[in-house]
Amino acid sequence: MIAASLRAMIAARRALPVRDRLSAMPNFHRRDFLTRAASAGFLFSGARWKAAAALKNKVKIRDVKVMIVRGTWDWNLIKIETDQPGLYGIGEAYWGPGVKDLVLNQLKQHIIGEDPLNVDKLYTKMLMRSAGAGAIAGVTVTAASGIEIALWDLAGRILETPVCNLLGGRFRDKVRFYRTMSKPAAHVEDMQSWKDQVAAVKGEKWGWTAFKFQGDGIPPAADPEFKEPGHDPYARNLSHKDVRRIVTAMETVRETLGPDADFAVEAHWRYDVRDVITLANALEHVKPMWLEDPVPPDNIEAMARVTHAVNVPVCTGENLYTRQGFRRLIEMQATSGVHIDIPKSGGLLESKRISDLAEMYYIWTAAHNPASPLGTIASAHAAASMREFRVHELANYIDWWPDLVVREGPFWEKGYFTIQDKPGYGVELNPDVAKAHLAPGEVWWG
Repeated sequence: MIAASLRAMIAARRALPVRDRLSAMPNFHRRDFLTRAASAGFLFSGARWKAAAALKNKVKIRDVKVMIVRGTWDWNLIKIETDQPGLYGIGEAYWGPGVKDLVLNQLKQHIIGEDPLNVDKLYTKMLMRSAGAGAIAGVTVTAASGIEIALWDLAGRILETPVCNLLGGRFRDKVRFYRTMSKPAAHVEDMQSWKDQVAAVKGEKWGWTAFKFQGDGIPPAADPEFKEPGHDPYARNLSHKDVRRIVTAMETVRETLGPDADFAVEAHWRYDVRDVITLANALEHVKPMWLEDPVPPDNIEAMARVTHAVNVPVCTGENLYTRQGFRRLIEMQATSGVHIDIPKSGGLLESKRISDLAEMYYIWTAAHNPASPLGTIASAHAAASMREFRVHELANYIDWWPDLVVREGPFWEKGYFTIQDKPGYGVELNPDVAKAHLAPGEVWWG
């Protein structure tokens, strides 16, 4: 027999369905949503969550849905529905083609009918049953990561607790973010363009305290047709002129930011070992937060040679998957910091395990992140649970980015995201914003 609290919840839900209530708001605003939701008692707390708590060990997964929202990238958003009306979890897998197909046609079948609280078991099961689809790396791991992230949200809602509390608790309530910038719109050799970019990002309302600038974008922007001596679109070399250009720009960034601000220099795996060592040594005096991805990620020995030869911190890892993918990088101490893309590399628990392994070698953790607000918040919950976590990325910000989810309070304050004491990730999707930005051919949770 269903508990009385559950019957009350279902009756209330039937009387005032969430979807109908939201669709009836043509002029939708976050404040209006929160006010109405709080008065209805369905958002984040109250009778709905008490009823959900009574379902522990009784809830079964009924369906898995995916929709793609076109933001800074094509975000793969995932919803796990249960056999209890109105009880679901939401998450996100790393952007890119093929994820939706894998979720719906390969992974979904392995979790239908299962208890959603067995998150690690279900993640393991999905990859075990997908060995032929490439279950040690790539898009299969990414798709499973997105489901895992949605499962944690569902578990948090059932158990009435923030997701980070399910990962061993939190080391911090606030997660620091760094803001990634594109190369300046004006000519990259015009130092005023760098000064203007720094001034603009410092002036953003979120109060950033750390940044990343595109060092590797400077040579091709200065010579887009590769006509200068030594330039080749397929080679990994840096000319003396390239090094001078990059260093001059980063000196300008340092001068404009001041002596104590943190900023990283992006390299995007473009360079060979010897030339990037030369670049790193030339950048040492500007004291970058790190040099990111100096060489391609598939040769750990080469990455180690760079890391051990320079005095600039190296941060890498966004193209690696699972503990096994990171293991040799960590064991060889081939990086100063592991840069985990959490909705790509294995989800929340696997990323925490990667960070724990790195911490044994006194290697810190940062988070790579091109995700929507949903994946970003999920990633921040994992970051809060990691002892040696330092800073989390926000890449390619657009004006409507924070409006994709409904959340109490500002998204960041003084460059930090605050973990709120709400069930799951503490957010719902804003249907009006999501529907306005669906990728071509996509429908709301279709």
